[in-house]
Amino acid sequence: MDAQQFREFGKAAIDVLADYVENIRDKDVLPSVEPGYLLNALPEDAPEQPEDWQEILKDFNQSIMPGITHWHSPRFHAFYPTGTSYASIIGNMLCDGLSVIGFSWLSSPACTELEVLTMNWLGKLLGIPEDFLHCSSGPGGGIIQGSASEATLVGLLAAKDKTVRRLIRNDPTLDEDEIKPKLVAYTSDQCNSSVEKAGLLGSMKMRLLKADNDGRLRGETLKNAFEEDRAQGLIPCYVIANLGTTGTCAFDPLYELGPVCNEADVWLHVDAAYAGAAFMCPEYRHLMRGIELSDSIDVNAHKWMPVSFDCSAMWVKDGYDLVRAFDVQRIYLDDVKTENKIPDYRHWQIPLGRRFRSLKLWTVMRVYGAEGLRKHVRDQITLAQYFAKLVRADERFIVEPEPSMGLVCFRLKEGDIITKKLLESLTAKKKVFMVAGTYRDRYVIRFVICSRLTVKEDVDYSWKQIKDETDLLYTDKIHTKAQIPAIDQIVAREICEKSK
Repeated sequence: MDAQQFREFGKAAIDVLADYVENIRDKDVLPSVEPGYLLNALPEDAPEQPEDWQEILKDFNQSIMPGITHWHSPRFHAFYPTGTSYASIIGNMLCDGLSVIGFSWLSSPACTELEVLTMNWLGKLLGIPEDFLHCSSGPGGGIIQGSASEATLVGLLAAKDKTVRRLIRNDPTLDEDEIKPKLVAYTSDQCNSSVEKAGLLGSMKMRLLKADNDGRLRGETLKNAFEEDRAQGLIPCYVIANLGTTGTCAFDPLYELGPVCNEADVWLHVDAAYAGAAFMCPEYRHLMRGIELSDSIDVNAHKWMPVSFDCSAMWVKDGYDLVRAFDVQRIYLDDVKTENKIPDYRHWQIPLGRRFRSLKLWTVMRVYGAEGLRKHVRDQITLAQYFAKLVRADERFIVEPEPSMGLVCFRLKEGDIITKKLLESLTAKKKVFMVAGTYRDRYVIRFVICSRLTVKEDVDYSWKQIKDETDLLYTDKIHTKAQIPAIDQIVAREICEKSK
């Protein structure tokens, strides 16, 4: 493909994407395909000869698009948002076009330095303590990881290394192979599955501690867990606190957990993957009280900000903890000495190579501005509150717990079975998409404002789908109940006839 063909293909692809976003409301949220559909639709082998880009776009529209779940549909209310915007798409295009591998400063100076800049920008915007920023006088700073899953694992591995070093420094007779099996990580039983997975990948026991009735991990619970494990010869090492749990968006009290961790010299990681973006708005910063007591913080810019995946912002109080854990030297990696003014990001992450992801964060923050980003968050919270009001007006439903950020959990008063049936019926019709959760052992449906395109009319549409499907369920239920006496009468006549 030459430059002219690239221009034509690129312009056509941009038109496809722009038309897709503009007309996304015309599509069902969920696709109507069966497993294996694409394997049957496309050739088994790669083409031997180059193919025309018009044919590629044709196949994209005819074969790929029918199998897409439309995450950016205004009727997509499952999981949590995944960000996107035209500004982010352009940033991604620039990243892909330059295609640098920024593992060190010299491998692409702009790649490293723009990341330093944008992580400072975002940290200040969220109200992250200065100790965690590159612009402080200390060793703190930020890095863009691929996901909150990666950030949690990076924190765990660094905490493991730091704990082992500390224990051996205090007692040189200890052996790290004896220490590591005794290390324990702790989190709430409301944590994301990726947190538990970090324990598996990092070969560290992960205790899921019981949250309180509001879904929060309390300081006393954590302190008791530390004492129980120490009594058994185990070593507390790593704690993951949740600022916005996956199920109900509950916030762990860092002001309780932080002192417990600091006193025990245990690494405290804060997983604020979704809800952390709300801290751009000063009225929500009380929810992160005690954040200064943590060792690392992660916020997914690719969730609630209009930044496309992957762009997970992680800050650490001491970057040297990462360097000591992940530093592997090779002669071909010798680099320009930056006198510790610029981080060597290959020591701050799991892979060696890294994409120029800060470009999309940079373009989004410049196109939207802080004011536009705050408005995006506030508007979505307002829409969630509007949806909760609609649900509460219907006597058949209960909203619980109280809505948090852009999430509303609700259920039918008649119980778990009919609530589950409602969700299954809605999913089968593919017009709206939600997923289930639990609250105080009750089955609930989670409704999240996800798409940046969602407006009040879209919420009305989704509520109508929910309400209409509920009407059908109750009609069927009444009809079924009405049949029972008639069936009983038939059975009674048959018994009577046989007895004659």
